[in-house]
Parts: sequence; C-alpha cells; structure tokens
Amino acid sequence: MKILVTGASGFIGTALLRSLAVGSSREVVAATRSKISAPVAGSTTVRVADLGGNTDWGQALSGVRTVIHLAARVHIMRDASADPLAEFRKANVDATLNLARQAAAAGAERFIFLSSIKVNGEASSPGRPFTAADAPAPADAYAISKHEAEQGLRALSTHAAMTVLSIRPPLVYGPGVRANFLRLMVLIDRGIPLPLGAIRNARSMVSIWNLCDLIRTAVDAPALRPGVLMVADGEDLSTPELIRRIAAAMRRPARLFPVPVPVLETLGRLAGKAGQVARLCDSLTVDISATRQALNWMPPMSVDEALHATVQWFVREGGAHDR
Repeated sequence: MKILVTGASGFIGTALLRSLAVGSSREVVAATRSKISAPVAGSTTVRVADLGGNTDWGQALSGVRTVIHLAARVHIMRDASADPLAEFRKANVDATLNLARQAAAAGAERFIFLSSIKVNGEASSPGRPFTAADAPAPADAYAISKHEAEQGLRALSTHAAMTVLSIRPPLVYGPGVRANFLRLMVLIDRGIPLPLGAIRNARSMVSIWNLCDLIRTAVDAPALRPGVLMVADGEDLSTPELIRRIAAAMRRPARLFPVPVPVLETLGRLAGKAGQVARLCDSLTVDISATRQALNWMPPMSVDEALHATVQWFVREGGAHDR
C-alpha cells in the first residue's frame, strides 16, 4: 500500500511516519517543505516548495492509494498578517482542495484530512462534550479555514470515487510539543507557583501516540466510512489536575494556589491575554464513542503513560534550563 503524508517534517508528521513504519509493508511518501532530520526506514521524501492552490502533486501522488493531509498553516496566537483569514484560506482551504482534486484524479481511494476541534467551537457546555453531529461554530480564522476545507472536501467526495475522512483532534501533546503545553511544563519544572488552583473545568487532549494510532487504524480499515471523526485520550482533566499529573511525572511538587476564575479572567483581559486565560479556565470535552464504534478503536495509551513519556522527552531535551 502506498501512502502520501503531507507535513511529514512537522510535530505530528514525524511521529506518524514512525507509526506507519511499524509492522507493515506500507510504502510511504513523505512530502515536506523542509528537510526531515531523521528519515524513517521505508519512506521516501518528496520536497514541496509551496503549499497552495496551484501546487503540482503529480510526482508525489504516483501510485498512491491513501493521502494523509497534515500540512497546514497552524493556529497563530498573534497573527501579524494584514488579512489572517485570507492567508489561512490559501494554505488550509485552497491547498487542501487542490491536493484532494489531484489525488482523486490520480486514483487515490482515501483522503484523510487532519482538521481541528476548533471547528466545533472554543468551549463545550458542562456535560455536553463535542460530537461530530454538532453544528460547527468556528470562532477564529484558523478554525474557519479548517471548517471550509471540510466542507469543500465533503462536496468533492460526492463527485469522486475517493473516501474522505476528517479527523478533529483537540490539543495534541507528546515529544516535540510546543506552544502552551511546553510553556506549562517549563513553569512546572521551574517550580513557579501557578494561580490556577480554583479552576473547575474539564479538558480533552490527545497524545501523539493515540492520534497516530487512530490515523493508522483508518488507513488499514477494510472499509472506511466518509465523514468526521473525533479523537481524544478518553480521559478528561481539569487544568489543576493536568498540572498535578505533569508534576508527578517530573517528580516535582505541584505549586498551585487558588485565585477566583473571574479575577483570572479580568487580569487576562487587562493583559491582552483573554484567549489564553479562557483556554485554561473553560471546558472543552470531546465524545469519541462514535469513533470507537466506527473503527473498533480504543486509545492504546493512557493519559498518565503519555504524560510520563512526554516528560521523559522534556528532560532529555534539557527541561527548563535551556528554554
């Protein structure tokens, strides 16, 4: 089976290449704009100079049965572009649909698109986890572009003999994680007291291992139904509990003290960081029961196992001392 993976040099892409190489005769074509630091046995690399609506994928798609499209313009906390939505559309909508059309014309049978839980919205209601059946509520340019890409792929699939599957992950963590999750590990490692002890929320996450396992399961499934699948670890944590679990894996104390959530929200607004504070305080949970049923899939790694492995990577990389 020949598989094309775009975004192969990224955080998720590098892990997925390793996952696809395990116990299989899969032939993987790794498409990337930058050099892959540690090529995976059984894969060949195709350099793609640009990710846009006019990219020629002919060489990369030759003989490919399944496309796994990870490449994207990712969520940016402080986007300096004059028209962020236009930039997101170029990379996440135009480029995605261009690749999908060429894949269908080349005879690909499956197109797996990595979307985002942000298509559902920024926060879920208490006791109401997000599902694929919910009405989309994307709130920022990144989420809008992912939603529009899903819609375009759905329309394309009605006219092509290619099954299209979109996967919506929440926060993905594991070796190589960056942004807020990495910053949180640095703060915990440095023993900095955190004013988050009063938060009573619930957040779904997915480890890189569980996400890659789901994608591999979708690749290998004898029959694949088109649509949207939700993915998560299967255990939701509050922000304070996540900090305690990370601290335990680091063998560090969890230095938490309680500040009322309304006070945190006010301070966040005054500091221009309302979105970051909301992600710490709000709930965002995901129902993966339909995914389990559709693919007979269970997350193979527990949250504690995944956090421990992520902390081991963090320590190997120097922890907080080099950051």
